[in-house]
Amino acid sequence: MNSLLKMFTIVTFARTCNSFSKFQKVQSASISQSLFASGGRVSSAIADKALLDKTSEKKQKKQKKLDVNPPKGTRDFYPEDMRLRNWLFEEWREVAKTFGFSEYDAPVLESEALYTRKAGEEVTQQLYNFEDKGERRVSLRPEMTPSLARMVMAKKGGLPMPLKWFSLPQCWRYERMTRGRRREHFQWNMDVWGISGIEAEAELLSAMVKFFENVGLTSDDVGIKINSRLVIAEVLSSLGIPEEKFAATCVLVDKLEKVPIDAIQDDLEELGLESAVVEKLLEVLTNNSIEAISKVLSPDSEAVKQLSRLMELSECYGFSEWIIFDASVVRGLAYYTGVVFEAFDRKGELRAIAGGGRYDKLLETFGGEPTPAVGFGFGDAVIVELLKERNVLPSFESSGMDTVIFAFNEDLYS
Repeated sequence: MNSLLKMFTIVTFARTCNSFSKFQKVQSASISQSLFASGGRVSSAIADKALLDKTSEKKQKKQKKLDVNPPKGTRDFYPEDMRLRNWLFEEWREVAKTFGFSEYDAPVLESEALYTRKAGEEVTQQLYNFEDKGERRVSLRPEMTPSLARMVMAKKGGLPMPLKWFSLPQCWRYERMTRGRRREHFQWNMDVWGISGIEAEAELLSAMVKFFENVGLTSDDVGIKINSRLVIAEVLSSLGIPEEKFAATCVLVDKLEKVPIDAIQDDLEELGLESAVVEKLLEVLTNNSIEAISKVLSPDSEAVKQLSRLMELSECYGFSEWIIFDASVVRGLAYYTGVVFEAFDRKGELRAIAGGGRYDKLLETFGGEPTPAVGFGFGDAVIVELLKERNVLPSFESSGMDTVIFAFNEDLYS
């Protein structure tokens, strides 16, 4: 009897254990599924392929290498590059101060309205512009002259004239990159305000030539083309073309150096310039001497008087061998009103080195009083390329330190 009872107890215990084991397995699976579904922790005994995939993706993202290049069209300045840049800036500063100019600066971020003139200029299509967090339309400056005009206006006639200022701003333009053309560059700006006579242009050109000579360039390396926008203005006036079309016409004519006349024919006709007008313009623009221009324009032409006087002053200043008259030079900015000029590589391998001109009406376009003004911009990229080509760029490999002194014994530090 005792043996039978003992056997029954063992069987009952075994069944109970078996049931409990099954219960444990079901419960464990249920808990695991619940944890997986709710995003909870899963036992390492369960293969969670999705979780492994997610972990692998995160690792791949972490392992992706940083692009160490600066944004397209911009530059890093390592110590050697900074030595070159500082050298160039000091050369510019030395010339500016020699001619009695004072340095100024302005924010690199300006109001977009400062640049959105409506004359078809390329610069208005090349702005790094956006809306800031205050819903204001702003832009990185593509040039410095409008900032200068804003600063002069802000003083409301309180600045003593003549004003002779220079700056070394960084400028930004989203444009197609070529040799010597980037999307950011530094620029030497020299401007004279308050002088209506051509003497201001002569002084600026003399300063530009002085810089070229200081860095080892000659008139065999660089030439400076000059013209006056009054030439085109007088031709258009004689043909009955209204003054309001003058700036837009100059912008189109400036493109002729890059594209054939056929490429801008439609634009000229859209301005209402008939083929006879265009032919007359082209006839004038192909002249290469002031004497030839004087035969086309009226006897009392203001353009001829200005250009003739500038040639006389170039003789007096001693830079006449650098100067070339070229009626096709009009510069691409709409605000130029008189004499314009452009420094170029005599070999023709590089784009324009520098350029500028008179802009007597710029302040007026911003709501100010008309004020005579003239200036130029001189970029850092092309001149460095030219100096390399002519083998006159100094070496900047050395840090410039002749002697380094340091202690060999720790006691010397105390």
